[in-house]
Amino acid sequence: MSIKSDNRHLYLQVIDHLKQDIQEGVYKEREKLPSEFDLAKQLGVSRATLREALRILEEENVIIRRHGVGTFVNAKPLFSSGIEQLNSVTAMIEQAGMKPGTIFLNSTTTGPTEEDIRRFSCSIDDEITLIERVRTANGEPVVYCLDKIPGTILSGDFSYGDESLLHLLEVKSNRKVTYAVAQIEPIGYHEKISPFLECEPETALLVLKQMHFDENDEPILYSVNYFKADKFSFHVLRKRV
Repeated sequence: MSIKSDNRHLYLQVIDHLKQDIQEGVYKEREKLPSEFDLAKQLGVSRATLREALRILEEENVIIRRHGVGTFVNAKPLFSSGIEQLNSVTAMIEQAGMKPGTIFLNSTTTGPTEEDIRRFSCSIDDEITLIERVRTANGEPVVYCLDKIPGTILSGDFSYGDESLLHLLEVKSNRKVTYAVAQIEPIGYHEKISPFLECEPETALLVLKQMHFDENDEPILYSVNYFKADKFSFHVLRKRV
């Protein structure tokens, strides 16, 4: 079926057409799509147009391309959250009806890096608590977390369970996170982190970097979370001003 039905660029029409086919079940999750030659012929477009559409769909994690094997429909994310909402990983997992857990990897106290001094406005003599862990959902690893907290707020000598680190800060240090400044970016396979998350070589990661502030606008937590892109999706509500 040709998609030449409106005045938009053809690759945009291809994107919409394939998304609709996936939504309607023409192509199911993890199902292999037809070859580029056959798919371009079905849609009545050039292979160059099709490749541009597939490239964008891959960036959006709608499809996944395996070199030498083919193109497959990606599984729908289990967890979805508005990036404007300051939800803990624990809350996101619970909202999906799954049980959160923690694989505790490491907790150390170290001197601050130059970036830490800038982020926390601390001195070279201050200490930073570094916490490394993997969060699980029903026992499956889904997020690798690296958190930094000034030693004056939380020391490296503490008992850590499966609860949210945001909750732990509030209980142990009486410091409540009220907002965060976030940056998110996609990356490919990570030599260290992907094995922790039991990722296939083609599974991408979403990296969420956040500086958290308390009610006094003081920075109290810097986190770098690596989410499995086939499990998580983030969206943002934008309003016209």
